[in-house]
Amino acid sequence: MNKKIFSLICAISCSLIWGSAFIAQDMGMDYNGPFTFTFGRLFLGFLTLVPFLLIFEYGKIKSLIIKKENIFNLLLIGFLLSAGNILQQYALLYTDVANTAVFTVFYVVLVPFVAYYFFSKNIHKSVWLSIIICLFGGILLTEFENIQVRIGDSIAIFNALFWAFHIVFISRFLKIFNYPITIACVQCLLASLFALCAALVFENVQFSNMALDGKEMIYAGVLSSGLAFLLQIYGQQNLSPAPVAIIFSLEGVFASVFGWIILSQYLTEIKVIGIMLILFAVIFSQLAPMYDKKKYGRI
Repeated sequence: MNKKIFSLICAISCSLIWGSAFIAQDMGMDYNGPFTFTFGRLFLGFLTLVPFLLIFEYGKIKSLIIKKENIFNLLLIGFLLSAGNILQQYALLYTDVANTAVFTVFYVVLVPFVAYYFFSKNIHKSVWLSIIICLFGGILLTEFENIQVRIGDSIAIFNALFWAFHIVFISRFLKIFNYPITIACVQCLLASLFALCAALVFENVQFSNMALDGKEMIYAGVLSSGLAFLLQIYGQQNLSPAPVAIIFSLEGVFASVFGWIILSQYLTEIKVIGIMLILFAVIFSQLAPMYDKKKYGRI
């Protein structure tokens, strides 16, 4: 199979799993707090990936993974992954699945800013228009009379910043350490440990309570944290950041649909328009630079 087609299939599958996992994340905090749930799902993701690591990559990376540069990058990616998941869980305490998922998709628009300020990559003019459209869509999506929803939406937007950093640093790390299974596996382990440290300080961690949310934690852990993060890295391996970011943004659409069908979180006409505006802005911010590059030979 063509490498790009394989990566395309991986990216679409990843978006579908991520979108459906928002339901498990929303339902999985009946007995556990956000830190504990994040620890459980990420550690299960690590356990899911360990066999693949041992079979396919362990023999190749034994001498490479102990390099200081690789350790630093893995710690950084693990922290960003942990912070993004924790903030996402907190947002779900205050707002619904659709809002959390769609505001998380802001990471696609934020990626150019992260690349610019840290790696001097130019920001295409389409990003500014996309931000304005996103802000207008956010106004339609947020219930300003409900302070809890406003808090949840704000957390979800802040959470998008961590996912933007995560995507950028994953892409850069793959250029010097092209071992997707190792990256996916180790980042889940490190991210789970970061979450566990916070859970031990701020929450009452009990495995009996974790078992009560077991089904949701297994779904979010095995599929969304294990399989999907591996699919994410394989998707980024052979596709450039712009088109793959468009595909990943579909998680907001999938999550909104699943939330409506499974959780009966009804979307008003105004919210549907807001979601459509944000997704349009996200896709436009990625397609416009690609069009300019093809037409004028520049970005």
